[in-house]
Amino acid sequence: MARLIFLILICLSAATMLGVEGGDPYVYYTWDVTYGTLSPLGVPQQVILINNQFPGPQINGSSNNNIVVNVFNKLDEPLLFTWHGIQQRKNSWQDGTPGVQCPIAPGTNYTYQFQVKDQIGTFFYYPTTGMHRAVGGFGMIRVFSRLLIPVPYPDPEDEFNVLIGDWYTKSHATLRKFLDSGRSIGRPQGVLINGKTAKGDGKDEPLFTMKPGKTYKYRVCNVGIKNSLNLRIQGHPMKLVELEGSHTVQNTYDSLDIHVGQCFTVLVTADKEPKDYYMVASTRFTKTILTGKGIISYANGKGPASPDVPEAPVGWAWSLNQFRSFRWNLTASAARPNPQGSYKYGGINITRTIKLVNSASSASGKLRYALNGVSHVDPETPLKLAEYYGIADKVFKYNLISDEPPASLEPLTVAPNVVNGTFRDFIEIILENHEKSIQSYNLDGYAFFAVAIEPGRWTPEKRKNYNLLDAVSRHTIQVFPKSWAAIMLTIDNAGMWNLRSMLGENCYLGQQLYFSVLSPGRSLRDEYNLPDTQQVCGLVKDLPKPPPFSS
Repeated sequence: MARLIFLILICLSAATMLGVEGGDPYVYYTWDVTYGTLSPLGVPQQVILINNQFPGPQINGSSNNNIVVNVFNKLDEPLLFTWHGIQQRKNSWQDGTPGVQCPIAPGTNYTYQFQVKDQIGTFFYYPTTGMHRAVGGFGMIRVFSRLLIPVPYPDPEDEFNVLIGDWYTKSHATLRKFLDSGRSIGRPQGVLINGKTAKGDGKDEPLFTMKPGKTYKYRVCNVGIKNSLNLRIQGHPMKLVELEGSHTVQNTYDSLDIHVGQCFTVLVTADKEPKDYYMVASTRFTKTILTGKGIISYANGKGPASPDVPEAPVGWAWSLNQFRSFRWNLTASAARPNPQGSYKYGGINITRTIKLVNSASSASGKLRYALNGVSHVDPETPLKLAEYYGIADKVFKYNLISDEPPASLEPLTVAPNVVNGTFRDFIEIILENHEKSIQSYNLDGYAFFAVAIEPGRWTPEKRKNYNLLDAVSRHTIQVFPKSWAAIMLTIDNAGMWNLRSMLGENCYLGQQLYFSVLSPGRSLRDEYNLPDTQQVCGLVKDLPKPPPFSS
């Protein structure tokens, strides 16, 4: 019922604002992005606020809605936002990464406009400039199914947003200075749940309140920059129903490992003694375990939460087995490539295999991270603009890396890292991690099939272990230490798309690349033209606008 009322209100408000009938509704937001002083871990520090909120306001829409966000940058630095997991079909112009957009200058505004085309699920947004994500500017994106499309579970009593993440008490400028000087940012100081952590002194306000006997939907995203986190609720199993835009087989878990950048949606039933309970998020795969807590109360419940907090599992083999238990719900109707499970990705011939090996090393005496020996840097002219204006050769070189990693990853090449992709090819990407720490990667513009994660090194013979039936279609995947992960996808979304480490330090210091996927016909059927409102900068600032794509 709550979902039905919400969707009706969206449609009515959009129609009123537009003054038109028919078409996909528009949903409007205006954001003032400012600095503020808060004490998430008890130490006053500078954070990034949106409309004076930390975390930022949620974005709500339903499948195929048009989202319009007018961002006023009141910081003292350039700013960009990305819409993590929103595929931006034909529209990389709105993706909000430095490779496609000029940053929003201080004291100015920019209006993002994009459609959540054929998508449902739990996503989030965050700033992609500098180290801004380390101090806020993030918030939840909720995309509901349209009313005519059934959801594979009863409507919950209510739903709650849960943004978990590790947290540093230093400013984003200080963290950036560390990285620019060649140093690491080190370990975080704590873990937050929705911007705070319970003290356990009896004075904590509850994060959420549940009515006895009712079932609630919890949307959970790891918005941190360093650590995988394990989430659990005292005495309350969690039924997984959606993972990064895909309905899943509804397995039940006592705890969930949620890696950096990942989002899960679970159902929790209030069927225990009416009292308080702790929601707990703690770091995984770290020598020192950091823990964040929040109170979940029962309405009219009596009694504090037990101090005996359930512990997280140990080791990454447990986490790997949990990944293997995630399955796409092939019987659920939803916004996806082809409903009812008829999209048989396992039967499509692979046209290209790209193997990427991450590394950490030194360039000119400073710490850098790389993929296949190339450490990415953002040029002053965004890559997509340079390509669109026909001056790519003045800004970057295509294919500095090959589809196979070199025999030696040294010495590093520090340059823009752009790989050409052939429109509509079905490709396989192998992410191989030779390091002792876990990795997490995101690919903009697409959902991919996460077909395998295994220890060791990848070889073609490993394909026999792929899940070619019901691997979850998603956009972020972890790679465990000394392990590899395989993903498969059709690169049918023309644009310039960022593949990046979701670890803030690694991404800032070069562990990312861009896929250039061009429409051979320069057709509006495949890609939108440069928007009239788009800012231009760098070498293209004073150039005449290229002829538009044809219809």
